Amino acid sequence: MDPHLSFFVVLFLFLVIEGGALGVDIKPLAQIARKFITVTPGRTAEYEQGINAPRRSWATAAAAASDAWKAGVTAAAAGNRFATGVGKAGDAKWKRGAIAKGVVRFGPGVQASEADYTAGFQPYFDVISRTALPVRRAKGDPQNIQRVAVIAKALHDQKIGGGR
Repeated sequence: MDPHLSFFVVLFLFLVIEGGALGVDIKPLAQIARKFITVTPGRTAEYEQGINAPRRSWATAAAAASDAWKAGVTAAAAGNRFATGVGKAGDAKWKRGAIAKGVVRFGPGVQASEADYTAGFQPYFDVISRTALPVRRAKGDPQNIQRVAVIAKALHDQKIGGGR
């Protein structure tokens, strides 16, 4: 299980569940939700500690989970779960989350990504800069689309084969 997810599962279990002889005696949902939104934001230090000192390497654990990921995605696709989830959430939930969370994170996230953006785009920049294009014709000439096709093929070849 993902260490960040397991933190929230353990937190959930710790905060809400008490065993009972006739099943689980769980606190009311409104109380659980209220406690989650008031307690969890104060756990940013623990979240950061988990990132800085994970029990095992994220990359190693993620790579080892490749077969489980593939099986999960395949099962979800077979069960049409993506479309079902999208339909269940709808535009209103998407918009509410994007406005409440995405807007405030967008700018800082972009700013924090400069080095990764540069490294990720560098191979495509190199492909574009060294690709010889056919001669540009008069505006509206149908042969001009070949210029786009040459760039599209070069970029696709880079993506799937590393530019080989």
